[in-house]
Amino acid sequence: MSKFATLLQTILLSLLFAGSAFAAEKVNINTADAATIDRVLLNIGASKAQAIVAYRKANGAFKSAEQLTLVKGIGLKTVEKNRDRIVVAGGAPAVARKPAATGARPVAAKR
Repeated sequence: MSKFATLLQTILLSLLFAGSAFAAEKVNINTADAATIDRVLLNIGASKAQAIVAYRKANGAFKSAEQLTLVKGIGLKTVEKNRDRIVVAGGAPAVARKPAATGARPVAAKR
């Protein structure tokens, strides 16, 4: 019985290490391409991964993982499920946009 117990422990330990190796893969949502986002994140298919990249190009880098909820089709549950896989670092600055006309005049600075 001792050899069987040792074999069982070895198998369980191997599975534990294999599971942590798969969970260790991370993706920087500010720099990754759609294929990488699709491969690493759970419940994110090719179309949602492409939507993340398109949103990032239009609005600039994500400042937090929670900002992924601004992408259509991605909810907070999906973000929470992937929290340990998401890295938010660097990335392209926001696209410069012309401010909307409000009709207000700028206030002159006092001297």
